[in-house]
Amino acid sequence: MAEAVFHPPRRKRRVFESYESPFPVDVGGKDFRICQAEIINSNVIVRNPEDIEQLYNKGYFGKGILSRSRPTYSISDPLLVTKWQGANLNMPIIASEKYQRHVQWAKSILQEQGFDDCSVTKILENYTKPLELPFLEEGGAEQTGNSCNRMGPNTELSRQSSTDTGNVVALSPETQNEGYKKACLEGDPAFDPVAVCGSKEQEQGDLKDVAGVSCQKHGFLMRCGCKAKESTEQRSCETIKSKECAPEYVLVQEEEGSLCPEDSSAHVQENLVKKEKLVCRRNPFRIFEYLQLSLEEAFFLVYALGCLSIFYGEEPLTILKLWEVFSEAKPNFKTTYMAYHYFRSKGWVPKVGLKYGTDLLLYRKGPPFYHASYSVIAELVDDNFEGSLRRPLSWKALSGLNRTTVNASKELMLCYLIRPSDMTEKEMSTPECMKRIKVQELIVTRWVSSRERSEQDEL
Repeated sequence: MAEAVFHPPRRKRRVFESYESPFPVDVGGKDFRICQAEIINSNVIVRNPEDIEQLYNKGYFGKGILSRSRPTYSISDPLLVTKWQGANLNMPIIASEKYQRHVQWAKSILQEQGFDDCSVTKILENYTKPLELPFLEEGGAEQTGNSCNRMGPNTELSRQSSTDTGNVVALSPETQNEGYKKACLEGDPAFDPVAVCGSKEQEQGDLKDVAGVSCQKHGFLMRCGCKAKESTEQRSCETIKSKECAPEYVLVQEEEGSLCPEDSSAHVQENLVKKEKLVCRRNPFRIFEYLQLSLEEAFFLVYALGCLSIFYGEEPLTILKLWEVFSEAKPNFKTTYMAYHYFRSKGWVPKVGLKYGTDLLLYRKGPPFYHASYSVIAELVDDNFEGSLRRPLSWKALSGLNRTTVNASKELMLCYLIRPSDMTEKEMSTPECMKRIKVQELIVTRWVSSRERSEQDEL
């Protein structure tokens, strides 16, 4: 058995962030924060935006359920945001087609709850009607010609474009000499009643036909049977914090077609002028993005760092209970967690290695900075390296797995967790058993005979 050669991690070419901290804990202990998570269908979910930011930015724990890794999902269309950037609006902008899909999803849910088509139509029309977008004067500041103007009772930020030229016509100059503040519907008690009393009271006021109580957790006006047991103050705080992830108000880009009065004959299609406007409406189907933690990540935050509290229902679970619950949900949890704990303690950032057919992927610092260096398979064995292996590999399977790993510029590592022969199942029922576990790492490399002969000849 040859000695392994260390290959330095490959740094990514484009890095768009700075490294903050390896763990979401303060070294001095002054700003120590305990985050909260909950178990839903054997998954550990973090809902609070501040907790999400804390856990991911410091240690890169978990992934966004709607994103590739970092929870950065936004309902806004990036092209529309760029197009209307002169409007200085702090609200998501979406296309009319996308908004109609949200309306259809909301309609389907209401129909599943037993509402007839007439009631559903009435509810959605009342809920999605255009709203007035408040613009407040700001002393001493003036908007440029690219800014948007207030247009009647329903605020519509408009711009016109001619189909024959494709040029964008300048906005109305009425607002050039007026100072306005950017829209602040969300989270401002002066304009958003939801920011004060939560969406529950607001929806009850708008939806008088709905006899049920809307659920704060599901973010929609559905009757799901949930009972809000929190205080009004706590619900208000959660509502304000969750606005960034699932905004209640959106700006919808809509189009209006009109004919030029100068030339109403012949080329009707060419003389058609499209008037694009932004209309403020309420989002009937809000999508929340949460942070999903793997079972190993969640237990490490609870057991090793003590910065996470996991709830099942309304009851926080103890460390022993989590060890038991996670072991039942995932039969090989004890093995994979021991490997996870070992590599985290060594300074690596382990992530799930499912896409490469392994248990873990090891990153230096985190996925934004370096490519994964190792693909790890963890096995629990006894002193004689014997035991019922979770995934016994034939030479053929091992060769294929190694070739897949090498093609991805990684190295395959076998991590053997050596359990003493006298360790009983009772000892294994608590995480304290890790104190007696030893670790043996083996790196699998492909032996190339021609390369070996050339090296021997050089010697």
